[in-house]
Amino acid sequence: MRISSVLPAACLAVAMATPAFAFDPDMSAREAFREGYIAYKQGHTAEALEALSYAADKGHTAALWKLGRIYATGDGVSEDDAHAFRIFAKIANDYADGNPRGSDARFVSDAFVALAGYFRDGITGTVVADEGKARRFYSYAASYFADPEAQFQLGMMYLSGRGGEKNDRQAARWLKLAADKGHAQAQAEFGRLLFDGIGIRRNAVKGLMWLSIARNSYRGDDAIQSLHEEAFAAASENDRRTAMALAEDYLAKSKTK
Repeated sequence: MRISSVLPAACLAVAMATPAFAFDPDMSAREAFREGYIAYKQGHTAEALEALSYAADKGHTAALWKLGRIYATGDGVSEDDAHAFRIFAKIANDYADGNPRGSDARFVSDAFVALAGYFRDGITGTVVADEGKARRFYSYAASYFADPEAQFQLGMMYLSGRGGEKNDRQAARWLKLAADKGHAQAQAEFGRLLFDGIGIRRNAVKGLMWLSIARNSYRGDDAIQSLHEEAFAAASENDRRTAMALAEDYLAKSKTK
């Protein structure tokens, strides 16, 4: 998958707009990334940006990704979604067809997820919202890289019909894949679908089991808590006991993996 049409080549080439790295010009990309990461953890943002930019210029994917995350979240810098978008677009354009199980795969996958979010919601003056394109980007990260966040988001788009057809069966399929990887929100949504029989054969016990796992995994989330409470109140006493036992067994086994 190539996305060179998303941005002109010139824009992709200037994804890093930070100063040139100021120290040892013979430093390797790996060493520069390490220096940049240490500086970032210590709160030395300017030094971190210089080192990470140097490493990124030398083809260090993780450094380029970290720059994107810094600008996307405004961590130590002014939040700049347009700049983050250009960085993530460069990653996706250059490494889309890389090894899905390689050491850099998680950074490339996350770049696709970030881009999908930008296409879904848009960026004023930079990216026009396009839910169809967002769904395609989530789909690529969900299938090629098996990314759980992408699988969750894709499932939710199928469930709501955003960006294309509404398909409860496909929604359940993608949410199940993300739930199996420990994605708490996917566990809750898949549990709800199972409990209510939406897109999948109804199984109140297994549905409540997944909702209980999600509540335990992501404590304090009001939406998950609410979904669990609704299902728990509607379930029979026997289904509650069975679901809780299954959830406890699942959580115990997951701790030993």
